[in-house]
Amino acid sequence: MRDERAQSTVEWVGLLLLVALFSAGLLAVGMRIPGAALARAIAARILCAASFADSCDGDEPALISAYGTEIGKLVREHMPSLLFERGSRAVPVDFRRCRSTRCGDAPEHGYVRRTDAGLPVSAFVHVVDCRLDAVESSEAEGANCSGKRAGNLYIQYWTYYADSATLRSMPVVGDEGYHLDDWEGVQVRLRPNGSVDERASSHDGYNYDEGTANWASDIGAGALRGLAEAAGIRSVDGWGPETHLLFVSGGSHAGNAFDVRGIERLTLGSRVDLIPLEPIAITSDAHFTIYPPWQKKVWRDPEAAGTD
Repeated sequence: MRDERAQSTVEWVGLLLLVALFSAGLLAVGMRIPGAALARAIAARILCAASFADSCDGDEPALISAYGTEIGKLVREHMPSLLFERGSRAVPVDFRRCRSTRCGDAPEHGYVRRTDAGLPVSAFVHVVDCRLDAVESSEAEGANCSGKRAGNLYIQYWTYYADSATLRSMPVVGDEGYHLDDWEGVQVRLRPNGSVDERASSHDGYNYDEGTANWASDIGAGALRGLAEAAGIRSVDGWGPETHLLFVSGGSHAGNAFDVRGIERLTLGSRVDLIPLEPIAITSDAHFTIYPPWQKKVWRDPEAAGTD
């Protein structure tokens, strides 16, 4: 009887996991089911209890629920630490909870985990899986996995800020360079050979480090960007070896992964709240002054060179 009870317990847990994963799968493809938030929470806790996640704390159970064990753990592992430029106050937040500097600003110095209003530093996640065993399903969802993309796993971390003020240090220009809503981010490319690359959004392109060689990318001048890359003074499409760092410029929030100077505050990557963006992209009716990630070319083409 003792053995039978043990077997029943295993079967019961298996059934619960099946139901939880099925519900999570429906949510991932955008189907509305009653109590969606509750269903996702239950799935995450069951996965945690079954020891699929390394920890029951934080967002790893929810990431595993959304992406599966392997990718969920990779998403958590590769989130870079955020290094903010001296004098800045904004931090990335969940746009569903905050779209104003009043709730999106944080202290100017030291370690930052939350805004002054108590909201956590957050980033949204989008995954494009172009590996051999997943490419068919990814392409069915609209992803471009052709050519140099084949075999790679891409993880996109998108950060939202309430506004952008590129020329904040030049008061004579007035509102020039200012706009509400700002989507920036950092992307990671995992290759079949085990190497990992990183690039960060910077105005109209993607950069790896700072410098004048990136100006063409910043303004979206593709021909000039190509010349800089052909001459070897800029990395191709902004990719470079992963550093696990994202330097965030003040005002514009443009980023780079390598040349980090003038830092007075930071948020460790392990302490950034990560939110799967795919279900939000399907159901959100939010309006922004610039394209949100799911309307950008890079959402479906992870090697796209522009941020439009």
